[in-house]
Amino acid sequence: MSSVVADGGRVGDPQVRNRGTIGGSVAHADPSADYPAALQALEAKFVLKGAKSERTVAAEDFFLDTFMTALEPGEIVREVIVPIEEPGTGTHYEKWCRRRAGSRWSASLCGFQKSGGKIEWARVGVTGLSNHAYRATGVEKALEGTAGSATDVQKAAREVAMGVDANSDLHASAEYRKHLAVIHTARALMLTLSRTA
Repeated sequence: MSSVVADGGRVGDPQVRNRGTIGGSVAHADPSADYPAALQALEAKFVLKGAKSERTVAAEDFFLDTFMTALEPGEIVREVIVPIEEPGTGTHYEKWCRRRAGSRWSASLCGFQKSGGKIEWARVGVTGLSNHAYRATGVEKALEGTAGSATDVQKAAREVAMGVDANSDLHASAEYRKHLAVIHTARALMLTLSRTA
């Protein structure tokens, strides 16, 4: 039971990494999956294709509820578009797994921001806390315009679970999930800032 920085070997489990696709993962919309939070923080877009139609939906608007997305009957995720990072951009994905890979529960988040003396903008995606991955806009707004000091980060991180209906089950209570979200948001943001200095 430890905190880990997610890399290729930490996303999903061996079966998912070898047979799964990003499009399949986002279409499945597991509330504890890795990709949905990261893709929201990266401001990705999904191209949804039907037999006679095609449309583009922002990742932020795609995830609606547990295993529910903006996909209409007959549509598939044809393409995932992720913008190219600008110079001076830093990213970090912080993940905490209580059980072995492939388990149903993890408390995870993705921090993403750009710095130029002061934080110009911030993007934070969260997964494993609520019924679907989401953008933590309260954290983002609290960080923007600050110097990104440890105090700024701690204050902003406290916003990650504000107004969120956190999941509670036999693996973790809602309060414990919120507690983890605050801790790992702060860690991810501090590591991201260290990469933009």
